[in-house]
Amino acid sequence: MRLALYEPDIPQNAGAMIRLAACLDADLEIIEPCGFLLDDRRLDRAALDYRPHCRLTRHSSWAAFQAARAAGHPPGRLVLLTTRASQAHQDFAFRSDDILLLGRESAGVPDAVHAAADARVRVPLKPGLRSLNLALTAALVLGEALRQTGGFARLERAA
Repeated sequence: MRLALYEPDIPQNAGAMIRLAACLDADLEIIEPCGFLLDDRRLDRAALDYRPHCRLTRHSSWAAFQAARAAGHPPGRLVLLTTRASQAHQDFAFRSDDILLLGRESAGVPDAVHAAADARVRVPLKPGLRSLNLALTAALVLGEALRQTGGFARLERAA
């Protein structure tokens, strides 16, 4: 299972995603440019000492990420987490090699990236509210994906 951040804006969210990926044994792809430097102290404060435990891959652009996917690195379907999706995340059948793509905090993803996704899912919210924090959304959806694919059992066996 992989998480992918499309041009993240907020270092604290990226740091929380590093920690999430490390703790739940998910790879993390960061698609640049970022709205911060990857050595930002706010990123390090949120990631704490988990950064060495995270399998992090940086891509210089969306085109570079797509080229890597075309070459099979990373493999799997691109599942976009978006408020524009009609399907709720808990109703989607995840696979263990899915890439869970999250957009920029300030703007989501452009239409071309939206169109490139193999699937789109949303987290159901109380009517009238827009969205959750990026890292919270990632944790909810990654948790459901790991539950469906036996990822938590794998973590338990490794403990």
